[in-house]
Order: sequence, then structure tokens, then C-alpha cells
Amino acid sequence: MDQILRTIESNAFAMAGVILLGSLLAAFLINEITCRILLRLTSKTKTDLDDQIVRAMRKPLFVTVLLIGTTLALERLELGETMAYISQATLVTLAVLLWAAAAKKVCRAVLSTLVRRASEHQLVQPGSLPLFDIVAKTIVYGGAVYGIFLAWEIDVTAWLASAGILGIAIGFAAKDTLANLFSGIFILADAPYKIGDFIILDSGERGRVTDIGVRTTRLLTRDDIQIILPNAAIANAKIINETGGPHKKERVRVKVGVAYGSDIDQVRRILLEVAENSKHLADDPAPRVRFRQFGESSLDFQLLGWIDEPVLRGRALDELNTDVYHRFQAENISIPFPQRDVHFKNSPPS
Repeated sequence: MDQILRTIESNAFAMAGVILLGSLLAAFLINEITCRILLRLTSKTKTDLDDQIVRAMRKPLFVTVLLIGTTLALERLELGETMAYISQATLVTLAVLLWAAAAKKVCRAVLSTLVRRASEHQLVQPGSLPLFDIVAKTIVYGGAVYGIFLAWEIDVTAWLASAGILGIAIGFAAKDTLANLFSGIFILADAPYKIGDFIILDSGERGRVTDIGVRTTRLLTRDDIQIILPNAAIANAKIINETGGPHKKERVRVKVGVAYGSDIDQVRRILLEVAENSKHLADDPAPRVRFRQFGESSLDFQLLGWIDEPVLRGRALDELNTDVYHRFQAENISIPFPQRDVHFKNSPPS
């Protein structure tokens, strides 16, 4: 036995083969034991993200152990400085590519999990998923390229300097696009509105948010017209979010004036009955009537009621105005309108 061991040690090829065989056995053992234990532990968790991460690491872990053994085996062969450099750089390159592919799978799994659990307060949303996917791929691929350059002993200083100059040039050329890009990121992070919200713009347009992209935000108005807004413009504008409160309910107001001398208790009763019989007003909070002021030609009342969501506002106002007008006519309550008397004065004779 000692003679066999001395023979193997004296033979470089035999020793390299033994190292390769040992590394292959070690790769199988580490891969099976580690991954089996980890998969058994991750199977007890509520999420499948950790299972995906372990599966993504199995192949790179196995191949990395095998590549380490191959590197040690090649050192025994004493191939020469040039061949040793090429072989070692090639093996490191393979390891970097394998781990980069695994990192890409892990990033994709993490982003998919975040999107499935996305809420209005999280940065990662279905609309922002492509942006984060591109950023993750850029980081992974950039790190892989940097690692490969280091493996082949390539000086990256000049490359980085050129990339910095190129980045400055691109930044000046595409400043508007970059402004929209960063504004989109800030909108997604700050969440002043989300998909499905009703918002009102400075210019008066009102619509439902249908998409929040990296560059633009899209609204659909009540006329089924799509408005596409650059994120840079909407980030600096005053936006009224009708759905941004603690709930989707919104209060509507019906202003009505009655003639002086009208029975205000009767007016109050009619307005409350109209609100209670409405199909569009919510029961909670209950409708209410307010006597606001003595106007120039009328007693000004206001009927206040809540609707379940902003989309019902137009229908609710139409119903309330119609019913109030019919009831006032039926109960002989006058709705005054401004009148002006014009008096002509006779001119003196010339």
C-alpha cells in the first residue's frame, strides 16, 4: 500500500487524477448533504423563495468544488507559466458565469415574490418590475464582466474612465428621459397615487390611474380618453387624489337656494328625504343638511352625502339634483334666480 502511494505521489498525472476523483466525490457529497438539509429546512417555511434560492445554488456549488479540484490537479502537472495562467483564468471565468446565472435566477425569484406581495406602500410593483429587473441584470452582468477581467488580469481603469465619460455624455443628451426615469422611481417609492386611484390634475382633467410606468403615467378619463403624462411633469405638479384618504368614500355636495319666506324646516325635511331615498348615497356616514347663508336673493342650503367610490359622483349628483327639483316643484317651494330691473330715465328736451 505504501508502495502504491509513493508511486502515485511520484507520478504527476496519477496524482492529478486522484485529486480530480476526490474533488468529484467531494462535490457530490457537499451538494447532496448541504442541499438536502437546506431543502428540508426551507420546506417548513411559508414561502417558496428560499426553496428557489437553494435550487439555484445547487449547480454552481457542485461545479465550483469541481473547478477547485481541477485547479489543484493542474498545479500538479506543472504545465508552465503560460498554460497555468490560461487554464486558471478559464476555470475562474466558468465559475463567474455559473454564479452570475444563479444570481440572475435569485434576483428574478426575489422580485417575483415582492410583486406577488406588493401593496400600495411598497416600491416594487407590477408596473415597476421591468425597471428593477433591468437594474438587477445590469448589476449581475456588470459584476460578472468585472470578475472575468480580473481573472484574465485586464486593467479595467481605462475602461471605467471611458464609461464615466460616456455616461456623462449620455446624461446630457437624454436629460429629459432620465428626469422622467428618476421621477417614476420617486413616484413609485413615495406612492402619492396607485393604479386604480382617481386623481385630478392642475389643468382640471380627472381620471383613473391605469398604469404607472418608468417614464409615464396613464390616466383614463370618464370620456374614455387616455391621458399620457411624463413623470417629470406630474412629479412637480399639484395632484388631488380623490381615493387617497383612509377609504374610497367621497362626499358630494348639492347646493340649492330657496326663496325668502320659504319654510326652512320643510326644505330641510325634503332634502333629507331625497338623500335617504337615493340609490347612490351611502348610509354611513348619514346624509346631512346645512343652512349655509343668507344669499342676495335666496336662502342657501347644502345637502351633504357620501358615495362609496369617486366613480359614482356624476350619477349621484344627477340623481340628487333631479329629485330635489321635482320635490320642490311638487311642494311649491320656489327656487329664485337673479333678476334685475332696468329703469329708463327720460332725457331732457334739447
